Amino acid sequence: MHVMPMIVQCRALRARLAKVIFAASAALCAVSPGAALAETRQFSMIIEDTILKLVDKQTFHVFSFNGQSPGPLFHVKEGDDVEIEVENQTTLPHTIHWHGLYQRGTWKHDGVPDVTQPAIPPGETFTYRFKAEPSGTMWYHCHVNVNEHVAMRGMWGPFIIDPKDPPPVEKEVTKDYIMMFSSWTSAWAKKPGYGGVPGDVPDFFTINGKAYPDTQPLRIKEGDVVRIRLIGAGDELHSIHIHGHLFEVYAKDGRPLANPYLADTILFGPGERYDLILRADNPGIWMVHDHIDKHTTNGSSPMGGMMTTIEYEEIPVKEQSFYKWKNKEFVPDFYYEESMKKPLDMHESPAFKGDPAP
Repeated sequence: MHVMPMIVQCRALRARLAKVIFAASAALCAVSPGAALAETRQFSMIIEDTILKLVDKQTFHVFSFNGQSPGPLFHVKEGDDVEIEVENQTTLPHTIHWHGLYQRGTWKHDGVPDVTQPAIPPGETFTYRFKAEPSGTMWYHCHVNVNEHVAMRGMWGPFIIDPKDPPPVEKEVTKDYIMMFSSWTSAWAKKPGYGGVPGDVPDFFTINGKAYPDTQPLRIKEGDVVRIRLIGAGDELHSIHIHGHLFEVYAKDGRPLANPYLADTILFGPGERYDLILRADNPGIWMVHDHIDKHTTNGSSPMGGMMTTIEYEEIPVKEQSFYKWKNKEFVPDFYYEESMKKPLDMHESPAFKGDPAP
C-alpha cells in the first residue's frame, strides 16, 4: 500500500535531478560559449626544397610547405583543437611558430628551437598540438635562422581563425583577400643556407610570392564589402596605398580595434597584420601598391614589385587599350579568396606551387 507514494517520490527525485543536470549544462555553456561546436582538426605538411619563380626569369630556392610558398591556408574556428604533423624533407633543421596564437598550456608547441622544442632534424617529423585562439588574422613561419628562412626562403603561410561570435561588420563581408608581403636578395637565390645577413640589399619584392606583373588583380563589383588582410611576412616596412577609396582599418594583429579609423595608406612592419574593410563604391581600375618606392622595382627595373590593381567587374577591362593587364590570364585564388569561401580546412593553392629543387 506504500507503492504509490514511493512512485511519486521517485518522480520528484528525477525531476529535481533533471533540473540539476540542466542547470549544470547551462552553466557550462555560459562559461564556454560555443564549446560544443569546437572540433579536433588534423592536418599534415611537408617541408621541402622548391624552386619558386618570383617574376619573369627570377627564381629562388625556397623551403616550401607542401610544395608551395606561401604555404597552405589553415582556416579554422576559434576554440578548435588543432593537430599538425610536420615532416622535414630538407637537409636543414626547421620548426614552425604559430604567430599570434596564445598557446595556453601548450608552450612547448610554440615552435622556437632550443627554447620550446628541439629543431626538427632532416628526415624527422614533429606534431604540433594547440587550441585555435584567439580569433583573427594569424600566420605561421619557420623559427630556425629566421633571418634567412623567413626573410627570403618563403617559409610562411596564413592561419585564419574565425570568431565564435563574429561582429556585425564581418558578417557583411562578401570578398576576403589575404596579402603576404616579403622581400628577397637575388645574390643568394641559388644558395640555400646563406643570406639574410647585415649588408644584404633586397632587390625583389613580392605579394604572395610574386612580383608585378606576375601578381593578380583583385576582382570585385560595386556593392561588395571587401576584407583585405595584410601580413608583414618579410623583413621590411611597407606603406600600402589603395587608390580611389578610403578603407576602414578594422583590426590589428587579429584583434578588432576599439576605434576603427579611415585611411587610404597604412604603414606596417615585419610580423604585423592589419585587416582593412573596403566598401566598393567607386567602379574603375585602381592601383594598389607599396608607397616605399624601391619596393615597386624588380632588380633594377621599375614598375614591378609590390603592385597590383583592383578591377571592378562593371568596367570592360579588354576595352581599355592602355591597361597593361587588359589581356592578362587571370589566376584564381591568388589571394586565397576562393579558399576562404570553402569549408574550414587546410587549403592548398596551385597559384603558389613551385617546382621540386634538383
